Amino acid sequence: MPDGTAAPPVRARRRSRPSLIVAIVAFAVVSTGVLWASSRYQRCKAAPDATGASVELVVPEGATGTDVVSLMAERGLINCDGFVANLLLRGTGKATQIRTGTYDLAVGMTLDEILVVMTTPPQKVPTYHVLFPEGLRIRRTYPNERTISTIAADRIGLSAARFARLAEGGTYSLEPYLPAGTPTMEGFLFPATYEFVKKAIDEETVIEQMLAEFDDRAAGLPWANAEDLGLTPYEIVIVASMIEREAAVAKERPLIAGVIYNRLRDGIALGIDATLLYEDPSPDGELTTADIETDNAYNTRMNAGLPPTPIASPGEDSLAAALSPKTTRYYYYVLCPSEGDGVHRFAQTLAEHESNVAECLG
Repeated sequence: MPDGTAAPPVRARRRSRPSLIVAIVAFAVVSTGVLWASSRYQRCKAAPDATGASVELVVPEGATGTDVVSLMAERGLINCDGFVANLLLRGTGKATQIRTGTYDLAVGMTLDEILVVMTTPPQKVPTYHVLFPEGLRIRRTYPNERTISTIAADRIGLSAARFARLAEGGTYSLEPYLPAGTPTMEGFLFPATYEFVKKAIDEETVIEQMLAEFDDRAAGLPWANAEDLGLTPYEIVIVASMIEREAAVAKERPLIAGVIYNRLRDGIALGIDATLLYEDPSPDGELTTADIETDNAYNTRMNAGLPPTPIASPGEDSLAAALSPKTTRYYYYVLCPSEGDGVHRFAQTLAEHESNVAECLG
């Protein structure tokens, strides 16, 4: 330099590096996180403690794997929810194989054991599919008559005699429709197609299932109308049974119901021959003049009011018509084949009715 003095030495700047402490802390945090995640994973994977209890798990239609593990967690079947539970489920490869339905699962089952239950199709159980049509009665009155008891015998192999004896033994009731102590279940073995498990089938099983079906179907009908109509629920079923036997065309059911109620209100005999056939004096399925002149409780030509019991099993439409009759001034009807299969012609007066009879029946 111009003044001859030496310049001070230049010190190199030391480059900054992560401190050892920071590195150690970071390592500890990561290690702790890994250990925590591993512990949580293992806890989630382990089955809950067995309690001896079972829970019902319902998997609805369209449920996802996430939905299912949430349901499992809510019911105490697995130890966790959320990401880890979903990870476990995906790891099994069965997330998309879970079947909708209701499952009875024991607390303490492993996830794998639960998934075996929920992904395995149920074994097919041998069953009978049996149709009991509308309008049939319990027991046979005349030879070759098709009845509820004969269908139970022919299609399931039960005893027709024992079936009828149980159904008419006065031991069954269904309040408020079938009062306790009623001597017969006539009218309350609901007509429908049933599936019965073959191994568990007997006369009692069929009767109880048909009575339960009546209860289910009747629940949605306007039974409050019975009081306005002046009848008990049991009497409504009697009316419905007559409608079932008389009406072949659906739209006529409320009209026939209206005729029945008009005649009941005015104290006029109903004149429904199907009731007399229920206790056919000469069991052949046909009415003779002698039959019509037989005075018994089911002869609604001779006796005003309702017969003492239903005369057949009414379907839901006939029950609905009995509870909601069509308001008309009709007192008569006659089958009129020229106007269609099962079609009736209705009349307000006897003279009009007699004219209809002449035209329709010749």
